[in-house]
Amino acid sequence: MTETSAVAAGPSGTERRGGVVRAARGFGWPAAVAVAYTILQLVLVVPGSGLGWDETVYVSQVARDAEAAFFSAPRARGVTYLIAPVTALTSSVEVLRGYLALLSGAGLLLALWVWRRLLPAPVLALAGALFAGLWITVLYGPQVMPNLWVALGSLFAVGCFLRGARDRSDRVALAGLCGGVAFVALMRPSDALWLALPLAAAALLVGAWRRPLPLLALAAGAALGCAPWVVEAYVSYGGLSARLRRASEIQGDLGWHLALDDQVRALDGRLLCRPCDIPWRRPVTAVWWFMLPLLVVCGVLVAARARRLAVVLVPTLAGLSMAVPYVLLIGYAAPRFLLPTYALLALPTATGLARIGRAAWPRPLAVGALAALLAAHLAVQYVVLDSAAARGRTNRVAFGRVAAELARQGVRPPCVVSGAEAVRVAYLAGCASRQTGGHDGSVTPAGLVALARDRPVAVVVAGEDARPAYTQGWRVLRLPDLPGRSDWRAYLSPAAQGKPVRGQLNKSRTEKRN
Repeated sequence: MTETSAVAAGPSGTERRGGVVRAARGFGWPAAVAVAYTILQLVLVVPGSGLGWDETVYVSQVARDAEAAFFSAPRARGVTYLIAPVTALTSSVEVLRGYLALLSGAGLLLALWVWRRLLPAPVLALAGALFAGLWITVLYGPQVMPNLWVALGSLFAVGCFLRGARDRSDRVALAGLCGGVAFVALMRPSDALWLALPLAAAALLVGAWRRPLPLLALAAGAALGCAPWVVEAYVSYGGLSARLRRASEIQGDLGWHLALDDQVRALDGRLLCRPCDIPWRRPVTAVWWFMLPLLVVCGVLVAARARRLAVVLVPTLAGLSMAVPYVLLIGYAAPRFLLPTYALLALPTATGLARIGRAAWPRPLAVGALAALLAAHLAVQYVVLDSAAARGRTNRVAFGRVAAELARQGVRPPCVVSGAEAVRVAYLAGCASRQTGGHDGSVTPAGLVALARDRPVAVVVAGEDARPAYTQGWRVLRLPDLPGRSDWRAYLSPAAQGKPVRGQLNKSRTEKRN
């Protein structure tokens, strides 16, 4: 019997129940990896961290006492639904981060659990550790960003797809496939399409898998997950085609852009590399990235010899498919973009490393060398994570000072902040953020002046940037420096009167939101 026909035939009911029991008993190591992943987030990332720019946009959509920031065309609201139960109760960043750390650890466990009948538990534990050990994965676990959730949803969906192919009677796997794809689409609709393409191709091209139910589950999941984004396109963006065009413009006009070198440069801790015309200062941070293709090929070959080719090849193809838009179609880089690819490629990588480990086991020197390489890899990841987390803590303090100074100078709710870093400053100050141009343009200069007639307005300018013409006659306030540039200043409308804030209410609000 061929591998694909054996996969499609599936085990009997008794064998299936016995396999589940054995798999559950041997799942301790993957569970330990998920617990360790959660602890790493709680210890290394959560304490003292503040919200980033993108995070602030997402949080402001569902925060109890904040004005919603401009929501640009490429964004999807899946992550805002995920955090809404917490933001409805508290504005504490620490509580929100802790909630996401626990949830991401549980998500990793669930995504690995789906694979328990497809790959041995030690291989799954190693795959989980390889993925969870990346600085990107640890940093974004407690962050309000969609990319990690796309990664976990994709890992879950591909596992459900293969389980459905292995056992045609496994309707739970088909439901999981539909739900996993819908979850990914809710987070990032375009990622769901790149995930569904190789799975649909496998369902059509492999004879033993050629049946309608997997294809229907894929289509239904994509349709359900994309529906809110499509509806919002017609309600708020002038239609689906208009939103797609605007999303492409904001992302630098999607087209042929080879961004492999940008992704490599970003691995030294840059959260966004746009434009990515920077020197490559720490090549050691990308050593694992160049080894990854070799280990993936090794894993695929090992799986072929062990008659598990489909179980390893499908996630490999899905992972490569999900990398396409971020290495070929977008002219900038962010390490988080490739998290779904890293999650899926962790499976063939772990398969290959497990085989290398077994071959090296009788040789102490070989085992020591392999352990030293893995330890060095983790050490590099920790160094990059530590510097990225430290920048987040520095940003929290700096933006808190700016918001507090604006409050002391009379920029208090209801108020408006515009200009450089308006989103984060406005959120901390309890104001609305409005921009007169750029991707987030939501008000004209005349409209901003009209708002300034009856409420405090602050226009933040950095460095040598010119003073906006419409702020003539407004007073100038020198602001505490923010990271990256100096000479920050704000132009305050006449309605901003610097009076003492009784009980330091604004200060308390700023500290709480930070």
